[in-house]
Amino acid sequence: MRRSYYFVGWAYTILCLALVATREAPVTVASTPVDGSSVYASPTSDAIEWFRRVKPYCNTVEVATLQREAPPPKTIAGAGYHAACFALAGRIDDARRIIDGVSPGDRYKAVGIVFDVGHPVADAGDDRSAGPIMEMVIDYWPNHYMALYHAGMAEYMLGQRDLARHNLEQFQKYYHERDGWTANAVEVLARLNDPNAVPAQRPAEPPE
Repeated sequence: MRRSYYFVGWAYTILCLALVATREAPVTVASTPVDGSSVYASPTSDAIEWFRRVKPYCNTVEVATLQREAPPPKTIAGAGYHAACFALAGRIDDARRIIDGVSPGDRYKAVGIVFDVGHPVADAGDDRSAGPIMEMVIDYWPNHYMALYHAGMAEYMLGQRDLARHNLEQFQKYYHERDGWTANAVEVLARLNDPNAVPAQRPAEPPE
C-alpha cells in the first residue's frame, strides 16, 4: 500500500512539473526608466560625427537642407541627433515627426539624445527655446525628472504657471534627493501657489 502511494505521489509531481514547463513565459513590457540621465542606445561614432558636422546649420534658415544634402545615419542615435538638430532650430513639430518614425519601444532612447543636446540651452537660461524642447522630451519620456525640472523652470519664467506647476510637481514625484534641484522646485512651487508672490525670479542653478 505504501509503495502504491509512493508511485502516485511521484506521478502527481511529474504531472505538475510538466504543466509548469508547458506554460508560456511571462511577457515583459518595456518601459522608460525613472531616470534623469540619458539612457539610450550608445551613440555610434558616425552619428556623433554627423551631428558635429551639421550642428552649425541647425538653425531656422539652413536646417531644411540637411535631410536632403546630409542625411543622418539610419540608427536610433542618428534619429535622436537629427531630431535634436530640428529642435535647436525651433522646428519642434519636425523633431517630433523624426522621433515618431522610430519604433515605439525605442523612442525614449532617441529623445534622450534630444535632452542631452537641449540641456545646455536650458542651463544657459534660454527659456523660450528650452521650454518646448523639454516638453517634447517629456511627451516621449514622462518620468524624465530633469526634463520635468527644466521644463517647469522655463515655463515659470515665461509666466506659464499651470504648466510650470504641473511639471515641477511631477519632478518631485520622481526625484527624491534632498539637494539644490529639490530646493529650487520647492521654492518655485511656493511662489506659484502664492497669489502675492513677486514676479518670476530664477533660483540659482545647483552645480552639476
